Amino acid sequence: MASSQEEVILLGVIGSPFLHRVQIALKLKGVEYKYLEDDLNNKSDLLLKYNPVYKMIPVFVHNEKPISESLVIVEYIDDTWKNNPILPSDPYHRALARFWAKFIDDKCVALAAKSVFIVDEKEKEKAKEELFEALNYLENELKGKFFGGDEFGFVDIAAVIIPIIQEIAGLQLFPSEKFPKLSKWSQDFYNHSLVNQVMPPKDQLFAYFKARAQSLAAKTKN
Repeated sequence: MASSQEEVILLGVIGSPFLHRVQIALKLKGVEYKYLEDDLNNKSDLLLKYNPVYKMIPVFVHNEKPISESLVIVEYIDDTWKNNPILPSDPYHRALARFWAKFIDDKCVALAAKSVFIVDEKEKEKAKEELFEALNYLENELKGKFFGGDEFGFVDIAAVIIPIIQEIAGLQLFPSEKFPKLSKWSQDFYNHSLVNQVMPPKDQLFAYFKARAQSLAAKTKN
């Protein structure tokens, strides 16, 4: 746990799955922190100070040292607080976990969002087909209850965005008959007692994604 001499701050926007990745890691480690809510339509001076490059949340600040990008933050948390390891200790398995986490960000996140929020039906169907192709790889990779084995780990935390999108959209992104292991994983992980403590109400998740969709639509028009 963070000692009384340590200052731990987390900047974010409730509903962001990237924020909730970091919150799950902090909860798992038992690290106390100060949470500061930001506004992506009116970014705070603190956010611009701590993340001048991307100007995005989440930003994690440990003793005045800022770190951005959710999975980079999760790795930092795991390296700093040694209890309840998130990444495997074996170098090969650590590399595999990083590979699948990157795969989720590169191949699954945008496609999952498009499958739900894009207006054009043809584009939506195309995104769904590509998402199913990507999810097939994850289905085959899931060997136990979680990607981390009996307990969740780095890949599970990275993948939290998928059940979040499924939850707010009320859709079956991975129907149980097509992805039986992923479907069960989604329920087990999202309803895990620790994860459940972090997740905000459905209306806050929906509000975040609605605002992001509107922002992207406005940029596209411009």
